[in-house]
Amino acid sequence: MKQPFTKPATTYAEQVALLQKRGMVIEDPAQVEFYLQHLNYYRLGAYWLPFEADHGSHSFQPGTHFGDVLNLYIFDRELRLLVLDAIERIEVSVRGQWAYQMAHQHGPHAHLDGTLAHKRWHWESNLEKLTKEVERSDETFIQHLTQTYSEALPPVWAVCEVMSLGVLSRWYGNLKPMPTRREIANVYRIDQRVMESWMHHLTYIRNTCAHHSRLWNRDFTITPELPKSKPAHLVGEFISGSRKLYNTLVILLHFMDIIAPRHHWRQRLINLITDHAAPVSAMGFPKEWQQQAIWKDGAA
Repeated sequence: MKQPFTKPATTYAEQVALLQKRGMVIEDPAQVEFYLQHLNYYRLGAYWLPFEADHGSHSFQPGTHFGDVLNLYIFDRELRLLVLDAIERIEVSVRGQWAYQMAHQHGPHAHLDGTLAHKRWHWESNLEKLTKEVERSDETFIQHLTQTYSEALPPVWAVCEVMSLGVLSRWYGNLKPMPTRREIANVYRIDQRVMESWMHHLTYIRNTCAHHSRLWNRDFTITPELPKSKPAHLVGEFISGSRKLYNTLVILLHFMDIIAPRHHWRQRLINLITDHAAPVSAMGFPKEWQQQAIWKDGAA
């Protein structure tokens, strides 16, 4: 039976005192109050949870410093920004491939052809979302095309520039012609089913990051399909059955090695983990992970 919530709101000073009572080492209470003011006690709670000795009493392990918690929080924030950086580049690349293959195989306005969709009502929903994105756009080229030409929407190579990752993912997932699906996926050396799954997963990851949600130790509800044979060198790089971030990072590295061969994203990620002494096991990393081929430059 549910009961009413009776806990009163606490001041920043009271929150600091509570953390100290539970065993957290705080050298500068005023500084911790500052962080609580701008980060929120409840938000930081997700980052001191791993330091608790007993969750029932919320007592901390001996020697737990507030700086340890803050370090983990900063790591997670910088990790989200790094992941978003890779997803942005992947999104731009896939947009271009989707537009190129659609235009060359089905015409400049292939996105207006419902016969290219697996499910008509999904296509109608996607078209409605795309239309709204076009209408909201303040891009000069979009305004020029809509004012100059009679088609309901600009050509595919223009509308792709205002598509969200979610709409792009749904459009690929509902694309019926198998040759077109394969041409897009082949650019990234993966099977078209894996491509569909990865786009869906990366949309979920992107939204997690964009909403400033915890990333480093999360168990994801939308997980990517793992390649079974293509590309052969990538098959053994994943952790089967894992819902952690590690598999996502492998996906990002694979894409980045293809679309930006001289990138430094891999090293930036390794440096971030090293600089913060991040607990990689909570992200699903295997032991001796740096010996895996995917973590070495030129993996693709």
